[in-house]
Amino acid sequence: MIRLFVAIDLPESVKDHLAPLCCGLPGARWVPSEQLHLTVRFIGEVDGGVFRDIRQRLEGVGCDSFQLTLKGLGCFPPRKAPRVLWVGMEKSEELGVLRRRVDSCLKSCGIPPEKRKFSPHITLARLKKTPLPRMVSFLENNGHFQLPAFQVSSFYLYSSALTSKGAIHTIEAIYPLGGKE
Repeated sequence: MIRLFVAIDLPESVKDHLAPLCCGLPGARWVPSEQLHLTVRFIGEVDGGVFRDIRQRLEGVGCDSFQLTLKGLGCFPPRKAPRVLWVGMEKSEELGVLRRRVDSCLKSCGIPPEKRKFSPHITLARLKKTPLPRMVSFLENNGHFQLPAFQVSSFYLYSSALTSKGAIHTIEAIYPLGGKE
């Protein structure tokens, strides 16, 4: 079995701008910069045949390249002890189109649709016993975070191996997006 997800990688310049945010919270396990990504769709564990089918069918997604703007910080879950610190983004119709087309490909491979609403974000840290006053202060001090738009010209199929030190992501396939660059 192989654990899969579809994601958009971040340019190095964006990762460099995110790096200064990744400090100052007790109980935070920061995501290494090389692992920062925007998950378009988590797939989960599949066997080798389904993996090959997914890898092939995603070639037919056929979307134009587009821009994304990272904006704002928040945490999950709302109204409970925070477990994830994230960077949000401005609404993107093009990202929604990509998500729907990926979902359609996955459905044709027998992968059921996600039950959760799509909430695009970049996970910065996983939190454990982070004091709420420190989280509130962190969000207040960084809440107006925004970066210039960056071009999304491809998406990726990743495998993910869970280890005691966190997940290790491996690129399984790269899918270029067309036009609009």
